[in-house]
Amino acid sequence: MMVRGTKTISMLLAATLLAATVAGCTRPAADPSPPSGGENGDQEPITLRMSVWGAPDELAAYKVAIDRFEEEFTHITVDLQHIATDYDTKLTTMVAGNDVPDIAMMESGTIAFPLAEEGKFHNLQEFLDEDPNLSIDDLVPNLLYSLEPGHVIGIAPGPESFGLFYNEAMFADAGVEPPPSKASEAWTWDEFVEVAKQMTIDNQGRNAADPGFDPKNIKQYGINFPTWWGGYSNFIYSNGGDFVSADGETFALNQPEAVEVFQNIADLINVHHVSPSPVQSKNIPATNVALQTKKVAMVIDGQWASTSLAQSDFDYNVGVLPVMKDPMTTIVCGMFSMFKSTKYPQESWELIKYLIDPESSIDMITAGTWMPSYKSWYTEPELLARWTENLASRPSGYKDAIVEVLLSNSHQTPTGYVKNFSKIMDVVSPALDKVWLGQQSAQEALDAIADKAQVQVQGRRDIQQ
Repeated sequence: MMVRGTKTISMLLAATLLAATVAGCTRPAADPSPPSGGENGDQEPITLRMSVWGAPDELAAYKVAIDRFEEEFTHITVDLQHIATDYDTKLTTMVAGNDVPDIAMMESGTIAFPLAEEGKFHNLQEFLDEDPNLSIDDLVPNLLYSLEPGHVIGIAPGPESFGLFYNEAMFADAGVEPPPSKASEAWTWDEFVEVAKQMTIDNQGRNAADPGFDPKNIKQYGINFPTWWGGYSNFIYSNGGDFVSADGETFALNQPEAVEVFQNIADLINVHHVSPSPVQSKNIPATNVALQTKKVAMVIDGQWASTSLAQSDFDYNVGVLPVMKDPMTTIVCGMFSMFKSTKYPQESWELIKYLIDPESSIDMITAGTWMPSYKSWYTEPELLARWTENLASRPSGYKDAIVEVLLSNSHQTPTGYVKNFSKIMDVVSPALDKVWLGQQSAQEALDAIADKAQVQVQGRRDIQQ
């Protein structure tokens, strides 16, 4: 999540984060049924329990969203239960002890699918099929998490994609063309590397393309490249690769399409010296500070970075990601799930539906933390303008680099379709650490753990919305 500078900014972010986060956490319910009682205000009072994780600012934001919901549904009280640490373990223990909330925030890569496989969640497809005001067709792609076709275990409040954020003044001062925003004009990988070299400066003012460049005394990096799966997945998909094979039977990260990506990233660090290593990155500030203080010229980050960038005192912009073969961005987002044990499935559905409605979280959307969940907010000019125009969180490149790429060139997060994803990555991540450090080539490192990773491969869901 993002961090704000002043107390006022922090509270705004809290509100954005909470409403956004809340929009993505609910739990499964029983069969769809009408709300209890008569007309709203004449209905029997009920309480819904909702569990979430998050920092204090996020919790404050949840409360803002819940207050709005309770004003509209006056017979419903939402008991917000905050689990600050060890969320997965504590919630699993609660479920095992039959102390189950009605809805809960869920992360697809860890707790959600194991509980779904135990039959703990209500199938939200049933509500989507029956609801007169919301259907799957109303939502942008990649927001649904499904156990199998027709069995939806969670709905995200909105998509989150990736972009290439940069400091405009640094490029102007260097006389270098900044990143393009249109996918049709995206840099190739080689073009990206050359620009990163020009924007990487040592303490004597020489860039990384200069034969006298000193890689041991770098003052300014050209790029801060993410080495977690969300960051590099964009390029694996761009290069035609995947985490497992199309039939779900074979570990695929040691195949040429993925290996090329891993080696290219490692070369940014160890060969071209244009990106800090994961160890060095610990001393690089967050995206907004890193760009503002000119520690780096470009950062690949989720679009949520625009929240803190909007509060920074410098001119920033966002370009489209460089491509390996085709433009591509990964959609990552949490979800709301509803537990089958709820006594109030219809009311729980109303809360989920309320939280994913962009009108309910418009402040969070315009602040930059989230993007809307409804297609109409991308396709209808008036709605699109509400969250993309005349806002500090939406620079000039945003529509092309983020919105258009999301609509035309986006891929579901691997946590949504790769079964046993976390266990596979428990094997892969230590091997990649050796690649980032330059201790092994990507091919050597991935081949060395391929058999061990293969044991964890259990297939793929491949549920298309």
